[in-house]
Amino acid sequence: MSATVKIIGIDPGLRRTGWGIIESDGVRLRYIASGLLRSTTEDELAIRLLHIHDGLLEVVRMHRPREAAVEETFVNRDARATLKLGQARGIALLVPAIEGIYVAEYAPNLIKKTVTGTGHAEKGQIRAMLNILLPRAKPETDDEADALAIAICHANHRGAKALASRLDAARSVRA
Repeated sequence: MSATVKIIGIDPGLRRTGWGIIESDGVRLRYIASGLLRSTTEDELAIRLLHIHDGLLEVVRMHRPREAAVEETFVNRDARATLKLGQARGIALLVPAIEGIYVAEYAPNLIKKTVTGTGHAEKGQIRAMLNILLPRAKPETDDEADALAIAICHANHRGAKALASRLDAARSVRA
């Protein structure tokens, strides 16, 4: 796991989808790029999802990450809003998969805990840690900062995920 890997973190949203790309060699992190995809509420849902798809596909093809990480959806009180967020999240999972990129998913609390040390960190705490971990990164929005945090989370947990996957494969061969 010591080879350098380029990772894209995606913070899916129907109005704003943040993305951030880093490189990790297992010890060091390096900021590559980040940005935000916006859609307008005046467009129909299908057009908004298409905009997210096309924007993420362009980013993935331009930067060629080897791995991707997406934030898991949290369920809120508004089922309709949760469903729409889930559709945007589906696009965020689909685009890297179409390009043959491994996609991992992480819970919001794990992302916060990995980056800040506490699972209930505020947005300001995440930004403060990004200044330390990725000093060249200057995210303009919280969505962009969250995407970088998601990428950092994956950089820190990817070794454990790979080991668990190998163990599962070994167990299934024996069964």
